[in-house]
Amino acid sequence: MVAEQTTRRVTRRRVRTRANLLDAAFEVFAAKGFGRVSIEEVCEAAGYSRGAFYSNFASLDELFFALYRQRADLIAEQVAGALAQDGPGFDVPASVDRVTEVLLLDVEWLLVKTDFLVHAARDPDVAQSLLDHRERLRSAIADRLARATGHTALPAVLDGIDGAARAVVAAYDGVTTQLLLDKDVDSARAWLKQLLTALLTDGSGTPE
Repeated sequence: MVAEQTTRRVTRRRVRTRANLLDAAFEVFAAKGFGRVSIEEVCEAAGYSRGAFYSNFASLDELFFALYRQRADLIAEQVAGALAQDGPGFDVPASVDRVTEVLLLDVEWLLVKTDFLVHAARDPDVAQSLLDHRERLRSAIADRLARATGHTALPAVLDGIDGAARAVVAAYDGVTTQLLLDKDVDSARAWLKQLLTALLTDGSGTPE
């Protein structure tokens, strides 16, 4: 019994240490950029030793990938949740408002994500991780649009649900590029709302 309790305490402590390292790494990567950060800097920011780091991650790359997956999966879940709040139909303006609030909350995340994109462009294995995330995000959007089929029509030019989901992700990519440069979250959110509404409707705010 005592051994089991000790094991549980160790496990909880390890989970907490890993979470703290990921949180600290997020702040350091966002401030300095991946490739300019050392393990020592992450440890210092988290308040841990190198031993604590290596008990959780084999390398800075592994931590970076874990951080990306954690944040990316959370955003995909938030998008799916935002899209699931309507009934059988698809209230485009309301859904767009909820999705843009989720997608554009954190400029620091966009900085880390952009670092990951550049890293992925030079490494096929890393690129696959990024593609997997994008597919989860696209699938979350496509699944919601599919449930609205028969209740809410999409513009024919998008060539179906998959095309519409890809267009949404592409619009997000374009808007966030500008956001990274001017840091104007309000303008980026307004622009994304306009783009997504135009994409998913006939231009008047009403589905075709």
